Amino acid sequence: MIKAVFSRDPAGAFQQFKLTGHADSGDYGHDIVCAAVSAVTIGIANSIEVMAGFDPVTFADEVNGGHIEASIPTTLTAEAQRTTQTLLESLYLTLSEIAQDHHDYVHVVTHTHKA
Repeated sequence: MIKAVFSRDPAGAFQQFKLTGHADSGDYGHDIVCAAVSAVTIGIANSIEVMAGFDPVTFADEVNGGHIEASIPTTLTAEAQRTTQTLLESLYLTLSEIAQDHHDYVHVVTHTHKA
């Protein structure tokens, strides 16, 4: 199962996200749930890099797959922060929809950290 964990600050802004695991909903190379989650997550990470001007990925297991995580710096400009938050909200909503349709393979959770 893929587990997506999003961390928000008390104001609701995303601070971090981490995806771990494998969907295992089909044979290797034919797992459409894994492909969807991977495409959306990597697409958003690439969009943040281009549109907000920084590389959010702090760790990705490119050999075995099944793990990507990123932390959002607190030093972003207001515009970069807005762009990043919008893109991460899109990631969260899209993964939540995938999880709703494929609840046996994807689970999305959100944690709010106290100040």
